[in-house]
Amino acid sequence: MKEITVQELKKKIDQQEDFQLIDVREAFEYEVSNLQGLHIPLANILVETEKIAKDKPVIVHCRSGARSAAAIMQLESQGFQDLYNLKGGILAWAAEIEPGMNVY
Repeated sequence: MKEITVQELKKKIDQQEDFQLIDVREAFEYEVSNLQGLHIPLANILVETEKIAKDKPVIVHCRSGARSAAAIMQLESQGFQDLYNLKGGILAWAAEIEPGMNVY
């Protein structure tokens, strides 16, 4: 499974690269803090595949990286490619990029 670090994601955002960011956490988690990604909870990932880009890189994240890894495995089984797991999830983002971010 391909991974991307929070520093690499920040660079992509800053350079306005074309990619899709998907947050697979639950709604209450997304409300506490998010990176403005498309919210598709892990339980719905296979139900909402029509929302997931097939023509550009897709970066999937959760709180720490475990649920996003599970989401990527499910999507790969459906033929999706060019998927990246955000290493360390939003906890790593808060620790390394945005220290003031609310985390739980």
